[in-house]
Amino acid sequence: MKNGLEDVVAAETRLSDVDGESGHLIIRGVTLDRLVERATYEDAAALLLDGLLDRPVTAGDLKTRLGRMRSEIFAHVQAADETLLRLPPVDAMRALIARLPDGEDFATALRLLAAPAVFLPAVLRLQRGEAPVAPSPSLSQSADILAMLNASLPSREQVAALDAYLVTISDHGLNASTFASRVIASTRAGLTSSMLAAVSALKGPLHGGAPGPVLDMLDAIGAETNAGNWLAQALDRGERLMGFGHRIYRVRDPRADALKGALKPLVATGQVDHDRIRLAEAVERAALAILKERKPDRPLDVNVEFYTALLLDALNFPRESFTGVFAIGRTVGWIAHAREQALEGRLIRPRSVYVGPLPQAA
Repeated sequence: MKNGLEDVVAAETRLSDVDGESGHLIIRGVTLDRLVERATYEDAAALLLDGLLDRPVTAGDLKTRLGRMRSEIFAHVQAADETLLRLPPVDAMRALIARLPDGEDFATALRLLAAPAVFLPAVLRLQRGEAPVAPSPSLSQSADILAMLNASLPSREQVAALDAYLVTISDHGLNASTFASRVIASTRAGLTSSMLAAVSALKGPLHGGAPGPVLDMLDAIGAETNAGNWLAQALDRGERLMGFGHRIYRVRDPRADALKGALKPLVATGQVDHDRIRLAEAVERAALAILKERKPDRPLDVNVEFYTALLLDALNFPRESFTGVFAIGRTVGWIAHAREQALEGRLIRPRSVYVGPLPQAA
């Protein structure tokens, strides 16, 4: 028995391959770098879902249908009452998703792809005391998310940056939330139930909750010259450096480079604070140097959370919403894995080893 199912193979999948030793990620036959360079959110969603639902899925058709579905989903925003809005954004989003019907067909998948994209911006605006912005069916998923969040049309660079993020985190092997999705799918409970389980796993701080604290770390460091001393003191206190190290990757997380590249057009056009990026790069260099010195036997490199925090901050998402934005992108992977499990797998029912007390003899 391996604690945490370390190295235990629990499924066969055609969806993604995470190579932690060499730092490569393949999503349905396409390397991450090529996918991010060429694909929109709709392209990646079609790539992952085609062949797993009751009808073919193409990027063009998906864009049209998602636009219409976002408008239909918006009616559920009126259910966001004061009690719901006191919850953290990801919990409020999850509560609204729970209103949706269950099923395993294309229509259900479409609703679930549209739902978090509509609910999260609406919840964030309502929590700020602002009116939610209705979706625009003619926009792409990424453009509409930003328009609903900021009540204005985003720039081309902003849309491309959010597309890159949503594509980058669309699927990543059998992580905790994806495994939760497959477990629920194996009972034939339906895609909505699978997604709710996945969101519940994602919100745990050991899975999807670390990008926000990256910004807290940068705020605390403040200036490039403070980086080395601050990081050394944090390690002396036994603290983890946010944005460094990964359960799977033994080298640099390839998603970190994809997101760092996605930030460049925003920097070049002055849509993100240059000083913030320079500080982050200085912290990255200092952290890698001190981790190599202090923990030479542990492969600790930059992970996806470090540049996720910078990118989402640049797009005006508040840090308390980062887990919810992650869910928007990962939903397509959850749905794809749930359908793969339902089509090809069995009821997931592992065994446990009893280590409790034995019955006493009379």
